[in-house]
Amino acid sequence: MLKGGADDGATGENAIVHNMKSVDIVVGVIGILNANAMMGELTPDMAAAIGGSPAYKVLLPVNRCHIHVVSVEDVPLGKHIDHAVEEIKRYLESETEE
Repeated sequence: MLKGGADDGATGENAIVHNMKSVDIVVGVIGILNANAMMGELTPDMAAAIGGSPAYKVLLPVNRCHIHVVSVEDVPLGKHIDHAVEEIKRYLESETEE
């Protein structure tokens, strides 16, 4: 994120658990809700913090981590990312209308 221009950045379990209370939107693959996903990189505490966060969650239907999402378009990942960006824009527009 820092390379992309962010002012601050943090990594690791505690950073995820601590910050999930205050983020507005979480974007990631559906596996981030699954304890021990991503070859064990995503701890149970991280999955619980993400799932329990009040943040709006935009999840990409990537069939990995022993999760298979059915009834989803079989399109390249780039197309799913485009759809995620569209959904985030829609969400942000609806938030500014309130």
